[in-house]
Amino acid sequence: VQLQASGGGLVQAGGSLRLSCAASGRTFSSYALGWFRQAPGKEREFVSAVSGNGGATAYTDSVKGRFTISKDNAKIAVYLQMNSLEPEDTAVYYCAAARRSPYSIYVGTKQYDYDYWGQGTQVTVSS
Repeated sequence: VQLQASGGGLVQAGGSLRLSCAASGRTFSSYALGWFRQAPGKEREFVSAVSGNGGATAYTDSVKGRFTISKDNAKIAVYLQMNSLEPEDTAVYYCAAARRSPYSIYVGTKQYDYDYWGQGTQVTVSS
């Protein structure tokens, strides 16, 4: 499974971006999908994730109310709508996937919950 993330860029504080991540290659019918980010000099951290059945989501506290995750099961894709961006959101954003039952409500927030990773897309928020 290959994951391709896109949608990053340079935006002013208060602006919006929408990240996309699509799976290709030998794919399965259902995945849990998530987003992580890594700022310069910092460790990679959890941002948001959605369960295999799409009914459960999780967000890190700093993005609650500003970011929204969604998934498209037909395309095996995940999106992250980021509004009210802040300079602290500047990072490389990585999408991740884990094969899960389509009935699974488990939302993984740890890197070890995921088996496949995209290459990352840069998000830069200027003040």
